[in-house]
Amino acid sequence: MNVKTLSFLILMFVCLFVSGQDVTVAELKFSGTKRTKILFIKNLVSLKEGMLLDSVLMNNDIQRLKRLPSISHAYYKVNILPNKTCEVQYAIEENFTLIPFANLFSSSNDDFAFRIGLQEFNSFGRNITLGAFYQYDNYSSFGLSVRAPYLFSNKLGLAVNYNNFTTLEPVFFQDDTADYKYNNTGFELLGLYEVNFKNRMELGFSLFTEDYQYVDGATSAGVPMNLNVDKHLFKFIYDYNGLDYFYHYLEGFRSQLNLQYVGSTNTNLPEFLIGFNDFTYFKRIGDRGNWANRLRLGLASNVDSPFAPFTVDNNLNIRGVGNSIDRGTGMIVLNTEYRQTLIDKNKFVLQGNIFIDGGTWRNPAGGFDDLLKSENLRIYPGVGLRFMHKRIFNAIFRIDYGYGITKDGDNGIVFGIGQYF
Repeated sequence: MNVKTLSFLILMFVCLFVSGQDVTVAELKFSGTKRTKILFIKNLVSLKEGMLLDSVLMNNDIQRLKRLPSISHAYYKVNILPNKTCEVQYAIEENFTLIPFANLFSSSNDDFAFRIGLQEFNSFGRNITLGAFYQYDNYSSFGLSVRAPYLFSNKLGLAVNYNNFTTLEPVFFQDDTADYKYNNTGFELLGLYEVNFKNRMELGFSLFTEDYQYVDGATSAGVPMNLNVDKHLFKFIYDYNGLDYFYHYLEGFRSQLNLQYVGSTNTNLPEFLIGFNDFTYFKRIGDRGNWANRLRLGLASNVDSPFAPFTVDNNLNIRGVGNSIDRGTGMIVLNTEYRQTLIDKNKFVLQGNIFIDGGTWRNPAGGFDDLLKSENLRIYPGVGLRFMHKRIFNAIFRIDYGYGITKDGDNGIVFGIGQYF
């Protein structure tokens, strides 16, 4: 009998022992915390001293704690005391949360590009994320971000982002392509609200300026060579998270809805509505296997513009296809992969994966039948590796190779930090 099985049997015995009895929590303790403030955790969990012992409540607390960037794993212990009371201890294994990151990739014209940055996911011991990045993708970009989901209470928080983002952007029209220097400068303010254990919402706005400057390629009388447009954006996000976390393994279902309205001061970049939903499903296979799936459905105002919002991109939806190779106003993308842990030591994990990425897009001003046309379909199977550190938050270096099997399919390697989805 292994340790995990023995611990489970002991826990079941305690639950059976106290079932049907009014056992009161006399003391709630927290162990294993080093940087995370105990007062912050105490305000976050639902179990309080003086409450009746409730295993459902404690299980929800443990899942909530394991979702925090500062915590890699958590569990609880119950110690029965005289007079129908007990002591509950939440045992916590913390992550290292000051994380540098670096992404290497190819730009849209196949030049070398990279992004480096630094994020602290547990600032002030309250799981506030402070981040900054620098990117070179033909041009220099940078961004700053603050995310404090529990700034005002255990349900209400705030996020602020500033970006000065510049890249070489391909624009597609009349079967031709042009390259534009694209700049997006602006800030975003979001209110964060946690409805309950599994449901949360974000609501906010962004003010930004988009600037397009023609570099080279095809031209058209109907497509301006230079654009500078002030825009505003309203955003609503609804996240249902039913995932169960065990270190790098996931199980369960999650749905993330993102709705946006983008207003514009120029008809060349008209206002539009955009919405997309990511449905993800994970299944544990044995002790070391994980089946992961993502279905992304997206729809936007069907304007006839070369600057359509949905892109076909290596780093977003189809591995191996290349960077920003096409655009559309609707999309259906399915990613499925099997992840197998090859090496699992105390801190280091090596994981291999096989995947199939597939998707189809609606052309700007096109019909829904575009989604069924073979020329808009991409299917890319492939293989990859993951190098992980179990005690450093999101310390997953991934490398994937995808190979296109549909018409005019390409192939390529994708590097990144974190799982692809």
